[in-house]
Amino acid sequence: QVQLVESGGGLVQTGGSLRLSCAASGGTFSNYAMGWFRQAPGKEREFVTTINRSGSNTYYRASVKGRFTISRDNAKNTAYLQMNSLKPEDTAVYYCAAQITGYTSTGSVDPNRYDYWGQGTQVTVSS
Repeated sequence: QVQLVESGGGLVQTGGSLRLSCAASGGTFSNYAMGWFRQAPGKEREFVTTINRSGSNTYYRASVKGRFTISRDNAKNTAYLQMNSLKPEDTAVYYCAAQITGYTSTGSVDPNRYDYWGQGTQVTVSS
């Protein structure tokens, strides 16, 4: 059983930056592709980005590409989401998730394919 705990959310102005962390415990972190999702009030949870087990492959939704960067440190059992040039439409609760995959595969864009989830961290971008 893997436990995931997100941190690093907060309130930031348009154009600002935040770095989210996702600390994993209870399992072998490097066995999982990691994903970040977000959910705004009244909306469905949506895919943001994913990274494969080694950190060599990543994939982003179009609206965050070039602004957000996903990374991981398997020695620290932690995944990260660096968010730059934030916009009000980025406001949401951000969740990290872990999916059992092959070594080179990134995670799915479908949240139902993930095996474990964190509790979420709020990101609010003011205009």
